[in-house]
Amino acid sequence: MAGATAPGDEARDPGLQPERTRLAWRRTTLSCTVVAVLAIKLAFMDGATAAGLTGLALSALLWVGFLAVAHRRIRSLDTARPRVLSVRGAVLAAGCTVALAVCGAALIW
Repeated sequence: MAGATAPGDEARDPGLQPERTRLAWRRTTLSCTVVAVLAIKLAFMDGATAAGLTGLALSALLWVGFLAVAHRRIRSLDTARPRVLSVRGAVLAAGCTVALAVCGAALIW
């Protein structure tokens, strides 16, 4: 067809979509940070136990993992044509979020 372009050939829309995506990543990072801070509070509420410190260490590790994925994704949005989020990155971000929620719930019980 004359004048047809392939799906990846059109110019990137400089609209608000990258900004919305950036804000969504920041909002999720803030939520994970709140869970990690609450985990610190819960770990030391009744004294430092081995289980509490283990949960705290695991929560901190998961938080840092999610923070790394989110930071990398936010930085990639600054380019003219950001790359698509890899399957590995998506699985890592989702896994860290779910595992952090499970650790937070386990510290409460």
